Amino acid sequence: MKRTEREESSAAESSAVVTDGAGVDWRGSASSSVTVTRAERLREFYEETVLKPMLVAWSDSRTRLGLLIIGFYVSLALVAVLGLWRAPSTSQAPRYLTLFENMQYPLGTTASGTDLAALIIHSTPDILLMVTSGGLWATGIAVLVGTVAGYKGGSVGRALMSISDFVMAIPGLPLVMILAITFNPKNPILLGIVININYWAGLGRSIHSQVLTIRENNYVEASRTMGVSTPRIILKDVIPNIMPYVTVNFVFAARYVVFASIGLFFLGVLPYSDQNWGVTLNFAYNGGALFSWSAAHWLLVPMAAIIGLSVGLILLGQGMDRVFNPRVRTRLTGESESTASADEKDTGMTEVL
Repeated sequence: MKRTEREESSAAESSAVVTDGAGVDWRGSASSSVTVTRAERLREFYEETVLKPMLVAWSDSRTRLGLLIIGFYVSLALVAVLGLWRAPSTSQAPRYLTLFENMQYPLGTTASGTDLAALIIHSTPDILLMVTSGGLWATGIAVLVGTVAGYKGGSVGRALMSISDFVMAIPGLPLVMILAITFNPKNPILLGIVININYWAGLGRSIHSQVLTIRENNYVEASRTMGVSTPRIILKDVIPNIMPYVTVNFVFAARYVVFASIGLFFLGVLPYSDQNWGVTLNFAYNGGALFSWSAAHWLLVPMAAIIGLSVGLILLGQGMDRVFNPRVRTRLTGESESTASADEKDTGMTEVL
């Protein structure tokens, strides 16, 4: 009898845990709901950070062409790093070979018999490192200073903008020349930072002006009211709204590094390196390539490499503007989602029929 009462009480407890009211297993449903929620969060994160940007980017022909051009230069850099093409050296080929005259040296040779293709290929890794480091330095500092000054305001904003104005007032070219002569940087990453040492100041002030407007929006006010921390508001609500502007200016900063480094190497201001497009232009100019048609390729080949990289950066920047533009992304992804839902409805109707 006692054993029967214990069994009945344990059964009642188990039924109380498992069911409630309408006989729903709350314990099982809670665990399954947590699992579904995690899966949905992962799916949403994937769609927002990977799928939707890829759809928007791939829908624009400029982005595809820009990626193709930049990918070509990255391939050249890999060829140089992996040693898949001969290193440039004097007297390695007949002098003044023109374009495609000898397929072993397809881009021709210089007055000293140096392979122009080898010069271009082995100069590409340093150029890409300079471009990347200079662009990231300029835009990174500008975003940090501009967003903090614009969102915080008050004495913090005034102090940061005063520093920005002071840096912006310093002439860029003389400053770069002084730093290059004083420190003699040979690392391409440091060279990119030196070239764009004060480029961030003007961009930071422009971002500051935009953030002053963004911080008054309703969703930012709502986040502040709910007690969201300042870094989270800046990362989640402020920076995504200025990303199109930041992306375009990253491209401008990168292009500035390309042209400034080539010009400074051409003038001999930066530390000498024979594997640089600017140095190649300098040798071509001094070798009379500007006045001799037989040596014109010596001047045109590095110019074509500079123009190609600049065009690729411009196209990629225009495409990235669409990726980070919330309106464009919402419109394009909305169209794809509506198409997918229409296909599902058609499939469902077919199954019913």
